[in-house]
Amino acid sequence: MSRTAKLALAFVLAIGSLHSPLRADEFTVDPSHTSVIFGISHLGYSFTYGRFNKVSGEFTLDPAKPDAASFTLAIDAASIDTNDAKRDDHLRGPDFLNTGEFPVISFKSNKVVVEKKDDATIYVVSGELTMHGVTKPVTLNLQKLGEGPGPTGQGFHTGFNCQTKLNRSEWGMTKMVPHIGDEVAVTISLEGSRK
Repeated sequence: MSRTAKLALAFVLAIGSLHSPLRADEFTVDPSHTSVIFGISHLGYSFTYGRFNKVSGEFTLDPAKPDAASFTLAIDAASIDTNDAKRDDHLRGPDFLNTGEFPVISFKSNKVVVEKKDDATIYVVSGELTMHGVTKPVTLNLQKLGEGPGPTGQGFHTGFNCQTKLNRSEWGMTKMVPHIGDEVAVTISLEGSRK
């Protein structure tokens, strides 16, 4: 191949690389920087708060096609923690989560719409939430909080925050309603590291 042909080929390859589509970024949920917290009414006198200590998942973000994003989460139902061992055992039992039969609470997205509100970027994530053996559609509004390198300058991280409300009776957990509230307030703070 002549020198001119080699230069022409190099030029074509360089131009082609400029127009190649950006790859979607795949992230693994960082469990040490991810929280799933809930609050529920107790007799209408107070709110009891708790969390799930074991959360995993993945999400994909495509800078070229933001609406092609996807999110999955898996929560170890038995990792529920309300700072009261006796109550936590009751919540794991058949009156509530029944973790022996339904050990995982899972969410999988099937549609994402990205919206801009003032300075905020909101991922409106529709999907299916499976809990207590029941699968129902839910929509989560994930506000993108930020992205960038980790504290040591290595890796790349992206984080979201979400607040929503669920009625536990819709997933077959009706025990002690209304003394223990039906509506559960849920906060998800989610951080992932790029693979």
